[in-house]
Amino acid sequence: MILNGYNEALVESIRGWLREDVGSGDVSTQSTIPAGHESKGIIHAKQEGIVCGIPVARLVFEIVDPALVFTAYVQDGERISKGTVLATVEGSTHSILTGERLALNLLQRLSGIATRTRTYVDALEGLGTRLVDTRKTTPGHRMLEKYAVRTGGGHNHRFGLYDAVMIKDNHIKGAGGIAQAVGRARAQIPHTMTIEVEVESLEQTEEALDAGADIIMLDNMPADLMREAVKRIKAKAPHVRVEASGNVTLNTIRTIAESGVDIISVGRLTYSFESLDISLDLNGKKER
Repeated sequence: MILNGYNEALVESIRGWLREDVGSGDVSTQSTIPAGHESKGIIHAKQEGIVCGIPVARLVFEIVDPALVFTAYVQDGERISKGTVLATVEGSTHSILTGERLALNLLQRLSGIATRTRTYVDALEGLGTRLVDTRKTTPGHRMLEKYAVRTGGGHNHRFGLYDAVMIKDNHIKGAGGIAQAVGRARAQIPHTMTIEVEVESLEQTEEALDAGADIIMLDNMPADLMREAVKRIKAKAPHVRVEASGNVTLNTIRTIAESGVDIISVGRLTYSFESLDISLDLNGKKER
């Protein structure tokens, strides 16, 4: 199961996306290609990158027409070059063309996220810093996009508002301070749940430490200030994990990591990626 038990929900999502695209029927295909016509579709890469979404594309075609035969030639996570044949799909031409756009949309976007993630992972080579994503995902696509991050070699941050406490600036303002926010959260959450506090200064860093935060996020801090914050945190509470976030780019990520932070979160992995160019071409009538 590619998405840790998400397949049932994924099937329902795909059915909905197909309804959005197909509506009452594919009028272009139905009006130009005879019923019963069969073909072989070749799915191939038009640029280099990390492939992701092969099982998802397979699922799209299976839902469109269980009689279609989908054959994959690569696995998610593989680095592919321009011209690589990723998969073929054989059977009803009507069915292939009905599922083509959705399958490609998902495959292109997930591969784009995996490819971007791998570039950031490569920039951290030799360091022990963990690269993680954020909640800045496309609504309705979070599980898929976070899967793509993992495929590219990254890790996932929290999946939603329900699985960890992250106290940000607005929570601090609403609660009346870091100590108040952490104290109230600690009194209500299970002992298995962590509390992360976002800080913007050394003063807030000390407040978060004194309040007993499990993770401290250094938000948009200059490199020199970040190094000092890490030094203070590790000297006072070595068990506390330190995360850096805010305007992280390929040009800055290694410098940020060298400050000693344990984790770097990058929203760009899922909101500022470029889809990988992948195409499907019909290769004549299917051989019998």
